[in-house]
Amino acid sequence: MADPGALALERLPGRPDHGLEGALALKLPSDVRLVDTVVELFARHCFDGRQASRHTTFRLRVALAEALANAIQFGNECDPNKIVQVHADLFVDHIRLQVSDEGPGFDPTLVPDPRDPEMLESPCGRGLFIIRHLAERVEFNPKGNTIWMILPRS
Repeated sequence: MADPGALALERLPGRPDHGLEGALALKLPSDVRLVDTVVELFARHCFDGRQASRHTTFRLRVALAEALANAIQFGNECDPNKIVQVHADLFVDHIRLQVSDEGPGFDPTLVPDPRDPEMLESPCGRGLFIIRHLAERVEFNPKGNTIWMILPRS
């Protein structure tokens, strides 16, 4: 297992003229055991100095955990030599989270609805379903190996 203490969260400067207060970035090996540590790091620093509601912090924690798990398991196929990158742009009223993997990508429009009767026993699509219901907006790059999630910051 990678050492969680070796994870280095990088603080990046903001662009106040664009409403960007700052940014956070982190790279981690494809190890699902690091997900909780990364989620807590981002939750703590995304809301640093703010009185975010429990509901808001819950949304960020769960959406980020699902995106990380998907990137590690499905994108990078748990290959410890592949990296997952996490980036958060911190705006006054919202957070734009980005999670990228080194996998081949996928077409999010082809992910089945986990509520369909024939999908109820399959884990396929549950993480993306949860993300789409917690985030205010979800987007993907054309390749399908990067997800952007917009979440409130208060």
